[in-house]
Amino acid sequence: MFAVSKGKPKRTLVLGHGAGGGTGARDLQALAQALPARGTSVVLVEQPWRLAGRKVAGPPPTLDVAWIAVLEELRRAPQFTGLLSPSLIVGGRSAGARVACRTATTVGAVACLALSFPLHPPGRPERSRVDELLGTGVPTLVVQGERDSFGGPPEFPPGTEIAEVPGADHGFKVPARAELGQAGALALITDAVMEWISAL
Repeated sequence: MFAVSKGKPKRTLVLGHGAGGGTGARDLQALAQALPARGTSVVLVEQPWRLAGRKVAGPPPTLDVAWIAVLEELRRAPQFTGLLSPSLIVGGRSAGARVACRTATTVGAVACLALSFPLHPPGRPERSRVDELLGTGVPTLVVQGERDSFGGPPEFPPGTEIAEVPGADHGFKVPARAELGQAGALALITDAVMEWISAL
């Protein structure tokens, strides 16, 4: 899926989904709907393992190889002519964020967006994945729910550029009683991402 900005895009954001879902995730959809009007084309990538009908993602090296191949194909595909800007930003949610972080410099990205970065498995902070986040080699924004069981905002190392979503869990769902509300949480995400992108 892709969403095209009006006129020539200033930048392109390519996003991958997580291990437990597809491109229909609320944060991915919100970004795809909001950013094109602000000059950023958005491409949502359905991961190859999911297209193959598998229910479980492959190991990290396999995911990285597939992601790099997808980015190469996007650059060559006629239907994306005029959509992909030279200013490429990669990202994803959860497992997709990990892939984007590990491959950002390889694919020539100028920045990386990590939505719900899984800093560690739930309840296992000793199994940190912080090296993946710190090793992107490009400016990186983390957008993290306050109640994310894979690592809350305070668990990230000092200096991490992070946008916190109050009350949100790993899927950016907020409780029904939350003052922010679900629509407000998604607006916070899109506004934070656009502000960060505009400052690159």
